[in-house]
Amino acid sequence: MLGGSLTGPVDSAARPMIPTRIVAYCRAGFEPEAAADLGRAATIAGTELAIDAPTGRGYVVATPAVFDSQRWPRALVEAPPVFVRSLFFGTGQHMLFDAARTRGRPDRVAPLIELVDLFRRDCAIPGLPHSSRGRARFAVLRLETPDTNDGKAVSGLCRSIEAPFAQALRERGALADSSADDKRSDEPALHVLFADGATVYAGASLPPWGSHWAMGIPRIRMPREAPSRSTLKLAEAIVTFLGDREGELLHAGMRAVDLGAAPGGWTWQLAYRGLMVVAVDNGPLKGEVADDAHVTHIRVDGLTYLPRKPVDWMICDIVEQPSRIAALVGRWIAEGHARRCIFNLKLPMKKRYDEVLRCQSLIVGALARTRGKFDLQLRQLYHDREEVTGFVERIG
Repeated sequence: MLGGSLTGPVDSAARPMIPTRIVAYCRAGFEPEAAADLGRAATIAGTELAIDAPTGRGYVVATPAVFDSQRWPRALVEAPPVFVRSLFFGTGQHMLFDAARTRGRPDRVAPLIELVDLFRRDCAIPGLPHSSRGRARFAVLRLETPDTNDGKAVSGLCRSIEAPFAQALRERGALADSSADDKRSDEPALHVLFADGATVYAGASLPPWGSHWAMGIPRIRMPREAPSRSTLKLAEAIVTFLGDREGELLHAGMRAVDLGAAPGGWTWQLAYRGLMVVAVDNGPLKGEVADDAHVTHIRVDGLTYLPRKPVDWMICDIVEQPSRIAALVGRWIAEGHARRCIFNLKLPMKKRYDEVLRCQSLIVGALARTRGKFDLQLRQLYHDREEVTGFVERIG
């Protein structure tokens, strides 16, 4: 039994009807900020949203009054989400079975197959041309749950049905063979979000608004040699912001400055890659990084330090008012002290979204006065807590 509804059948000569739900994953407790992300994009897309975003759920569901599959991708590029980890376009809620009347172990695969068949037939995927009705194929299947304790309770169910569900999709031509050499990264991912054991949302995503990782959660190992778990924040930032350019933009022989370095988690990430790092902090470095030949520790205030010569990178994880860090980053990049920067903004308890926009404006204002080109990105990463991580790069 499928509850909810998909868009209705369409004439074969007409353009397939479009998805009506936007499902966005976020950190639990930041649903209002994720909803604000979608609201900004909706304004650019020229529509209003009905928002379903209970605090603590770990995801937001938005229903556009009018959905334009051409405008939404452009809107997300123009107003990239900060607090949304990953999102997909689709439908839901769908009840796979009647929990009150079903006994024993219900079959979830059959109703899921029915749901995907309807989705392929009747729903348009933004950015993906449909050559004919029912021809949508997905590169990867993602059975997902909210990043909450309730969501983790359903994760075992997802693992148990993933293999038979994926096999059934391959037999229908809906899912690419996992061993196929011609799997394309620009093909859509199929998402099925289990809100609980009986209720799902289903849809599809394409880069850049759909994360490479399920629920936007990267698989990053904690290095035993690193002196603190904060090292994971920089590791995730490098993967998120640099992507395939990591080898080009972050390699041995480059020079970097780490402001607020102690105990050395961020410094370790750069020294491990062979960069020469000036670690700036009045506090001590700990572990192997304190004696690393790539690291020079300077005990001064990170908010006032400037290098004698320009460096390739500045990184900053100082616990300070976010506006002060934004002004610091703007100065370093605008005055040419560093070419690129990764930094953290520690957010206040209230008006967090407004504070992010304020910091963004401070950095953009500082860089605009140089009349040079730059790239600025802000994201709340999985390893962030009450903070967001930023990346800025001078271009040319």
